[in-house]
Amino acid sequence: MRYALLMHHHEPAEGELSAEAQRAFDVYAKALQQAGVLLAAEVLQPMDASTTVTNRDGAVQVQDGPFAATKEALAGVFLIDVPDLDAAIGWAGKCPGAQWGTMEIRPVATSFVDGGWTR
Repeated sequence: MRYALLMHHHEPAEGELSAEAQRAFDVYAKALQQAGVLLAAEVLQPMDASTTVTNRDGAVQVQDGPFAATKEALAGVFLIDVPDLDAAIGWAGKCPGAQWGTMEIRPVATSFVDGGWTR
C-alpha cells in the first residue's frame, strides 16, 4: 500500500539545516531506497515560493503564498510503498524530521501510474 509521509515543522532559515541533519536525511532516504519501499522523496521550497490556485464558478484565482499562515509548514514528502500502516509508522519514526517536527502518515487513495489510475 502506498503512503505519503508528510513532514511538518517550522521552516528553517537559509543555512539553518545543519550538515549533520542533511546527512541524516541522506542516510534515511538511502535506507528507504535500499529496502525497496521508496517511490519518491521531495524537499519543498519555502512557503513564500508557493502559489495558491482556486477555481470557483469558472473563475481561476491565483494568490502568491500559502493558503494559511501557520507556525509549521509542509516541508517535504516521502512517498513509500509498504505492506501496511505499521510498516509506514516504523519508517516515519526513523525520519530525522520526526525529531523536531511532526510526521503525518496519509494513505494514498488513488495513484496515476503507467498511464492509468489504480487503487
